[in-house]
Amino acid sequence: MPFGEEPLSLRRLRNAVDAARGCGFAAVSANDHLIFQTAWLDGLTALASVIECSDRLTLATTVSLPVLRGPVPLAKGLAAIDVLSEGRLVAAVGPGSSKRDYDAVGISFEERWQRFDEAVAVLRALLGGEPLSGDGRYYRVPGDLRLAPAPHRPGGVPLWVASWGSQAGLARVARRGDGWLASAYNTTPERFSAARAVLARALEERGRHAEGFPNALATMWTWVSDDRAEGDRVLGGVLAPLLARDPEELRGQVCIGPVEHCAELLSRYAEAGCQRVYLWPLGEERRQLELVANKVAPMIRGN
Repeated sequence: MPFGEEPLSLRRLRNAVDAARGCGFAAVSANDHLIFQTAWLDGLTALASVIECSDRLTLATTVSLPVLRGPVPLAKGLAAIDVLSEGRLVAAVGPGSSKRDYDAVGISFEERWQRFDEAVAVLRALLGGEPLSGDGRYYRVPGDLRLAPAPHRPGGVPLWVASWGSQAGLARVARRGDGWLASAYNTTPERFSAARAVLARALEERGRHAEGFPNALATMWTWVSDDRAEGDRVLGGVLAPLLARDPEELRGQVCIGPVEHCAELLSRYAEAGCQRVYLWPLGEERRQLELVANKVAPMIRGN
């Protein structure tokens, strides 16, 4: 997204990816909205544009929206990114939380969960080369449909399911997901830890192994600065209006502020069992990623 006077451009995307690669980060990711409070570059297009310069970094969606895009078009796009990146894609999916996105494509927001369950089943079958039932309520896809080219990775693209941590959402992760993606500004380390325990029980009830089940935390808004006034400006003047949230509520949930605050928050997530955090710098991506790598990361407990 644009922040301040920084325009959206291919050069800016590639500079951010170059910085992530050079600083030793593990992955780059893109989120998905059709309409937002500010300009929003299409997520799949953004990921595709940095395949060449991303080297061996994992490419991730955090998240993609199969209900809004349709499971067949989304599967086609994800498979293409996986082929062109030689199997480096991890696709996290969710129904989306914006009614405006649903209104834009004429789909009932109230039906999002039913549609999502069915869309994920279609998406998984297409990406994994499995037979389709063809008898869906919302997506009547021919049973003999196959993606060509298929994903590069044997077995298809890993399909993670997003959940803010509700019992129903975590049960859906256990049923449908190859991993769990949580949302940083919608949880805390303590709630994340409790949700992991709920997910572990749900996985075990389905005969799946909870030990080592992949997880990550997305949308960790980031602005590292030891200048309190600058941190308050970014939190209260940029992020809180963007999300329509109370800045004081957000303060303890995001990496905005001094190095010590950011390192402490990420340490608590590491202790809660979080395996990966997707940082989202609020502009000046190279400088912020370098600050995280050089100042914050060495202070993270268990790093």
